[in-house]
Amino acid sequence: MLKRIRTQQLVLGMHLSEFCGSWMEHPFWRTKFVLTDPADIDRILASSIQEVWIDASKGLDVPPDAPVILEASSADAIDQVMQASATGQRDTAEVATAVELERAARICAKSRQAVTAMFKEARLGQAVDTAVALHVVQEITDSVARNGEALIGLARIKTIDDYTYMHSVAVCALMVALARRLGLDEAQTRSAGLAGLLHDLGKAAMPLSVLNKPGKLTDEEFTLIKSHPAKGHAMLLASNNTDETALDVCLHHHEKTDGTGYPEGLRGDEISLFARMGAVCDVYDAITSNRPYKSGWDPAESLRKMAGWAEGHFDPKVFQAFVKSLGIYPVGSLVRLGSGRIAVVMEQGSGSLLLPRVKVFFSIKKDERIAPELVDLSAPGCSEKIVGREDPAYWRFQDLNQLWSGRPGQPW
Repeated sequence: MLKRIRTQQLVLGMHLSEFCGSWMEHPFWRTKFVLTDPADIDRILASSIQEVWIDASKGLDVPPDAPVILEASSADAIDQVMQASATGQRDTAEVATAVELERAARICAKSRQAVTAMFKEARLGQAVDTAVALHVVQEITDSVARNGEALIGLARIKTIDDYTYMHSVAVCALMVALARRLGLDEAQTRSAGLAGLLHDLGKAAMPLSVLNKPGKLTDEEFTLIKSHPAKGHAMLLASNNTDETALDVCLHHHEKTDGTGYPEGLRGDEISLFARMGAVCDVYDAITSNRPYKSGWDPAESLRKMAGWAEGHFDPKVFQAFVKSLGIYPVGSLVRLGSGRIAVVMEQGSGSLLLPRVKVFFSIKKDERIAPELVDLSAPGCSEKIVGREDPAYWRFQDLNQLWSGRPGQPW
């Protein structure tokens, strides 16, 4: 029997089935586990969570005369109650990038924790917890609805060690933003996000020595890496209630429209829309991220390079929608203005993709830093314009990410 109780009624030995409230409000990445540590109860009581569901068939029950808020006979019944409650709690009102950054940072941090755990469990042969994955997708989807640039920008900033996990978070956010740009409905957008989150699960079966190798892979190592879509697909098949879109994207996100991709060499319309979306999002995040063997490329330069690969590699319509979802100069891009100053892109402007909001901070003429200044290139009367991209590797601005995010060190 499943029972909804107050958090003050929790005792060691109870099996938690669900927290009543946002996934971001409770202090754990998972929702289903037996309470065995007094510190975990203290963490729940210290959070904003007031009620939880327990499963009396898997752990201790409340005393017979104790009050119970609700009872349910199945997990499906809990899901119906929780979904009805969550519908009224979701916050998707649009906000500026600067406003969303704090929430986006918390979502990135907790999502990384959840994805790391999912990959570790997959390595041990355990089934993927799709309930946890859907919690992650919902939080990312709501953040993108409020302001896609904040979370997408932060998720791009990764250390080499956490690339595999944060890559999944980033591709999830990119897939959600792209789905919204393509006009897909809510269910399709959620499936796209889940597919992005789980697309690289097969890398859990890859040796870390190969995944994190700083040099060029041998032919044998590359053949091994190319097996990750099929391995991930098999892992998802072994899980219950796995989304068909997630299965498809996991297996086919390395297919190319000219048939030179893998594992099946599909071409053109043989590749589903979602897999074509996954291919674009996967490549963009990969080339903009720091890897063991190279530093990430500037976001705007990455889009330029991808445009050159588009024929034969990506679906042109999907790629065009992807660019529109990010802007020609995505957040964090380093650009040169006509005045001879360097700026970092802060946010897309209200009109043209060529006129974002930027933070000017360096004078090329003086070869020195200047007081940071926010400039809206789309504002009436603004005479400044972008005349080119700049290579961050050349300038070596150590605080570039902090300049646009306002957050020191690891921004999430």
